Amino acid sequence: MQPDYRNFQPEELATDPSFRLWKISNDAEQGTFWLTWLSENPDKKDLINKATHLLDTVFNSFDAVSDEEVTTEIHRLSYSLGEKSAKAESKRFILRPEWYNMAASVLLVIGLGWWFINKNSPAEKTNSLYKEIISQIKEPLIQEVNNTDKPKLVALHDGSSVLLQPQSRISYPKSFTGDKREVFLYGEAFFEVAKNPEQPFFVYANGLVTKVLGTSFIISAFDTEKDVKVVVKTGKVSVFALTDENLETQQADNKLGGMVLTPNQQIVFSPQNLRFTRSLIADPELLDLPIQKQSFNFKGTPIKEVFAALEQSYGVKILFDAEIMKNCYLTASLSDEPLFEKIDLICRTINATHEQLDASIIISSKGCSYPSENQ
Repeated sequence: MQPDYRNFQPEELATDPSFRLWKISNDAEQGTFWLTWLSENPDKKDLINKATHLLDTVFNSFDAVSDEEVTTEIHRLSYSLGEKSAKAESKRFILRPEWYNMAASVLLVIGLGWWFINKNSPAEKTNSLYKEIISQIKEPLIQEVNNTDKPKLVALHDGSSVLLQPQSRISYPKSFTGDKREVFLYGEAFFEVAKNPEQPFFVYANGLVTKVLGTSFIISAFDTEKDVKVVVKTGKVSVFALTDENLETQQADNKLGGMVLTPNQQIVFSPQNLRFTRSLIADPELLDLPIQKQSFNFKGTPIKEVFAALEQSYGVKILFDAEIMKNCYLTASLSDEPLFEKIDLICRTINATHEQLDASIIISSKGCSYPSENQ
């Protein structure tokens, strides 16, 4: 009796012997049957296409199935069929015609199992949520990539700054509209987020979401590393796993929920099992960026030294006339502001202006009238 293919799901159709013979072996008889069936059921064209795509996906993914898995399964089936002399080498089985269809069936079953597992894996769910979030952003995304061996400074529209580490990239909208600011990180970066409690800042990185209102922190989320790390320098941040439930609750308001981190705390997040480990900073290697060690507290400090500290910490060139500004000094605490807010505060204090040109910051000044330790 012919199965009622109209009620089949794509995965059921992909395992049907007749359908497989048509798609995989190009069997003429089965091809005639299926073309006729499709002409009689034109509304099921999508079913055929999905089942075909599933077969292609499975067979293109055979590299993910070990030879041992295939050999073991064929060896087990051989005994159930009375083949007591089955060999342990899968290639010999497949060379025999009576084993070819069995091998194909076994590979398909294993492949479909692999496909379903990966289809519902954390990585697949994360990618699906990423696409959903990006689709809701009205502004086109800009991508900055750092292929150099030095940190790269990225200035965001809201005044926040991102120190993008080598072999990392970040995607963000040209301007932040709506009730939240959202960016997507691949790799490692140090963030200094401009304060705006009415528009929380979200960083999506390898299944982890970091939510802040305005603070500084570092995220390390390389694809080659199994864990994601977040280290807080100033202020507070909240972190949570990227799931439908968390997004619904955490994006609903401008409060910090989830796991909240404070200065000198860090978390290690495992995307595979959604596990968090929180601890105090103990490993100096996690604080390898100069900016992590700099307090930016100045008291009667010559402006040349102030700019030198900023250059060293941010890896950005600050151009100014040292002779004209030799009598300029700074007394200020600038530890909790993004770079460009620091520069703006310094310029207002010493009556100067600034502009960004390529990867440099240019300071214009008429100088300070007299040296002062309290300037």
